[in-house]
Amino acid sequence: MPSFDVVSKIDLAELDNAVNQTKKELSTRYDFQGTHADVVLAPDHTAITVKANSEDRVQAAKEVLLAKLAKRNISLFALEYGDIEKTGLHNVKQTIKLQQGIPVDKSKELVKLLKESKMKVQGSIQADQLRVTGKNRDDLQAAIALFRKEQDRLKLDMQFTNFRD
Repeated sequence: MPSFDVVSKIDLAELDNAVNQTKKELSTRYDFQGTHADVVLAPDHTAITVKANSEDRVQAAKEVLLAKLAKRNISLFALEYGDIEKTGLHNVKQTIKLQQGIPVDKSKELVKLLKESKMKVQGSIQADQLRVTGKNRDDLQAAIALFRKEQDRLKLDMQFTNFRD
């Protein structure tokens, strides 16, 4: 039976490159001199911490990071922004969590979308991904088109893999 998987994965090599490019730009740009601006990727690749000595410098550093991520084809839907927090010595930081895998509640929304659309496909939740099966390829391609159309509303980073006949 034809099927495909809906997954949400970040290319970790591209993520490393984007963070390193951001660090380099922050260290060389004149407007960041003396602001202690830094971007730190967690060792387990689950979060990025943006630090600086003021909230507006954190925002500016975050914008540089987002530009680098977008250039490297990392979807900004895969980011979940935390609050800006004060740390010691008049510094502030913001933690950005990285989404790996589709959360169960979002998977349920996708399955509900399939059922409401009356397509002849079924969705089954498998850990952090969603498998969609159907009788023919056209129905599966229509399901992919539906998911792409709803991606902005759901605020979910999705890739479609393992398309099988």
